[in-house]
Amino acid sequence: MEQRPFGNTGLNVSPIGFGGAAIWHAPGEKGGVEESEVNSLLNAMLDSGVTLIDTAGMYGLSEERLGRAIAHRRNEFILSSKCGYDRDGNEDWSAEAIAAGIDRSLTLLRTDRIDIMHLHSCEMEVLRQGEAIGALHQAVEAGKVRCAAYSGDNDELLWAVESGHFVSIQTSLSICDQRCLDRALPHCALNGLGVIIKRPLANAFWKFDTQPKGEYCEEYWRRAKAMQLEPGPLSWDELFLRFAAFQQGVSSIIIGTRRAEHFRRNVELLRKGPLPPEQVAALRELFKQHDHNWTGQI
Repeated sequence: MEQRPFGNTGLNVSPIGFGGAAIWHAPGEKGGVEESEVNSLLNAMLDSGVTLIDTAGMYGLSEERLGRAIAHRRNEFILSSKCGYDRDGNEDWSAEAIAAGIDRSLTLLRTDRIDIMHLHSCEMEVLRQGEAIGALHQAVEAGKVRCAAYSGDNDELLWAVESGHFVSIQTSLSICDQRCLDRALPHCALNGLGVIIKRPLANAFWKFDTQPKGEYCEEYWRRAKAMQLEPGPLSWDELFLRFAAFQQGVSSIIIGTRRAEHFRRNVELLRKGPLPPEQVAALRELFKQHDHNWTGQI
């Protein structure tokens, strides 16, 4: 599989990576997956050439399962995680919470370093106060983390990319969520920040014939209807994947799935390359025409 430079970090990543929220839940829970399936899925992805694995401390069993399944192949992939929330009595976003969260992730993931560690969608006040950023940089200096990163959207994302405190970001981008394309991503491309894209499929809103309630894709479903969006001759997933993965500055898009065959399909779709420029331009204009303060979805 193609490998792309991850900004100016010296790392290289596959254009599609695995989103670890997909293995959050235990068997018997809604969305639960068996341990044997997790092991097969993760190893099959590494065998296919995927080199970016993304997770978070708050993703339930994800970090623990990743550690059990593929720690023995640690040198084959770039590991991305997120921190900030604490469950051991420290105040969220405090230096203690950041340090403890990173150490917990290292233990669960069975590794001595995390390549990309994000502050996980913290608010502007937290960013400007600086304690969380300082603690993240201390982890970089200690060799526990390689890249100090920020995951989020909107004004906080712009502040993060322009601050000089981070070498990479993670943000939402899809045909239904394009706000980052006008300012944040051009800045990243110009200044060599790595870019991981979440929600490139807009949480597959097209699976619902009527407006879903309480689903992650609910807002995207409303936007798609307002835009009168149709996939044309392509499948929905192909249209959305090829739109997001080839935007300027994008290093990798992450997809969460519980089935190896679904991931293999996504890889094959990306091998078709970018959408025609005129189609991308039309989709960009369609979003702008209907954008009623359609902010990035956290």
